[in-house]
Amino acid sequence: MTDTERGGPEVPHPRGPGRYLWWLVVSQRGRVAAGAAYGSLWMVGLMLPPYVLSRAIDDGLAPGRTPVLLGWTAVLLGVGVMNAWLAVMRHRTMTRIRMDATFRTVRALMAQTVRLGASLSRGTTAGEVVTIGIGDVAVLSQTLTMTGPGVGGVLAYAVVAFLLLAVSPLLAVVVLLGVPLLAVLVGPLLGRLQGSQTRYRERQSGLAALLTDLVGGLRVLGGLGGKAVFADRYRHASRELRDEGYRVGAVTSWVQALGLGLPTLFLAAVTWPAARMAAQGTLTAGELVAVYGYAAALVVPVSFFIEGGYDLTRGLVAARRVVRFLALEPDGAGAAGATRDAPAVPSVLHDPESGVEVVPGQLTALVAARPAESAAVVDRLGRFADSAATWGAVRLDAIAPARLRDRLLVADNEADLFAGTLREVVCGRRDRTGEAIDHAVRTALAEDIVRGLPGGLDAPVEARGRNLSGGQRQRLRLVRALLADPEVLLAVEPTSAVDAHTEAALAARLHAARAGRTTVVTSTSPLLLDRADRVCFLVGGTVAAVGSHRELLGARPAYRRLVSRGVDEEADGTGGPAGAAGRPVTG
Repeated sequence: MTDTERGGPEVPHPRGPGRYLWWLVVSQRGRVAAGAAYGSLWMVGLMLPPYVLSRAIDDGLAPGRTPVLLGWTAVLLGVGVMNAWLAVMRHRTMTRIRMDATFRTVRALMAQTVRLGASLSRGTTAGEVVTIGIGDVAVLSQTLTMTGPGVGGVLAYAVVAFLLLAVSPLLAVVVLLGVPLLAVLVGPLLGRLQGSQTRYRERQSGLAALLTDLVGGLRVLGGLGGKAVFADRYRHASRELRDEGYRVGAVTSWVQALGLGLPTLFLAAVTWPAARMAAQGTLTAGELVAVYGYAAALVVPVSFFIEGGYDLTRGLVAARRVVRFLALEPDGAGAAGATRDAPAVPSVLHDPESGVEVVPGQLTALVAARPAESAAVVDRLGRFADSAATWGAVRLDAIAPARLRDRLLVADNEADLFAGTLREVVCGRRDRTGEAIDHAVRTALAEDIVRGLPGGLDAPVEARGRNLSGGQRQRLRLVRALLADPEVLLAVEPTSAVDAHTEAALAARLHAARAGRTTVVTSTSPLLLDRADRVCFLVGGTVAAVGSHRELLGARPAYRRLVSRGVDEEADGTGGPAGAAGRPVTG
């Protein structure tokens, strides 16, 4: 799989969390190099004031050495100004590095989400995607702070060891051994933290998924009286997440406590022998001040070592979740040689599993007692599921996905309506003329929706069309599909949420609007079936009979019972709108 197929060159090929972090680094190697340079110079600059102070004390405090003292004071001021500038540049550069890492990861996640398409919901949950997109992205960007002060801390550690070696080999040994000892003390806690963080993130994504389901189905749950059940389930999962968070917090508190306490102990470990040596006359007063200054300044890189290990641990946990998401494959992605073109001329669509054949240029209806059976045929013909379906002489899984989607569209009855203006919702990725929009709106009998919303086509539509009724959402989905104007349109239950009167008019207009183009619908409504050029009656998922609606009514009693139950119920006095298969009026 090439980078382009993954959504562009900005999307990495996932090979593990460490490799992903490395990709974030090398993707902005120039900026990272600048951050490391600024961080190193800033860290080393923190070690210069103790040296300057020692020289000022030993060389400038003697009687008659005022010019020398003033000279070293000027040097100290210059070092301070330079270090302040380096600190500003370091912080600015590291902020850009973190922002770049954030945007690269978000772009990679978005490209992967688009690439997965309809198979996204089968590979992961909405809560997982939300948790990755918000929490893990921020953690990953923070981890890259190691590339600046982290590199500078190593260099400063070496510089201090060298400076102390000139003062006292004993003190240099204390420094050289002390920092690795700190890493040994903190290391086991970081390993434990990684395990706790992983479990916490898993529970967090599960809880987010539960909350997404709860909010999305609140209206349905209220009607079924199930809000209390889901609320109790969410409360229980929330308590488990809280308990796991306490465990993460316990380990984190120890890491942060050691991050503050161990450098202080390290400072004492260096200062104590230095003070003893000064008392014995081995060190001068200036050298004692320098040793204390070196040790105090070394607290900063030592703290960065500990914080860097903490950030790296959290970053690996977050990167593992990102990599796992990027490794998901869309349905049918494993088919070899998916580079062929679709047939150059209108051709028959054939699903060997069910026996359905879709004749080009006609309106074909799929009828099944179980809607899932006819929807499964659409999934295979739309290449949303692995199958041996063909388009003319070419297997669908051999056609390049981008070329297939340009000519074949699956209009799912549950497809989301994204937030935006009504015009943006129905036009999709292409700009449409006012005439084309008006024609599609008339075909889908959606004029009342446009007139009823304040602002018409410029009226805002909430995410998932929450400010619209079920029938309005369904008609807008049809408007969007008609505006796409595909060569082949596969529509799942396009009229299931509208009343009988609307459905009859919609069926007539759809047939006229798609005249000469290939259209497939799944339905059991006689109003829509009567407009179909060809009807495939499925029993057990396979074709049992093919013909016109009226032919099947006379030849197939099972078909007649299935599609005419609304009429039969009305004739029997049991109610239900005639010809609407007992459907409630919601349009």
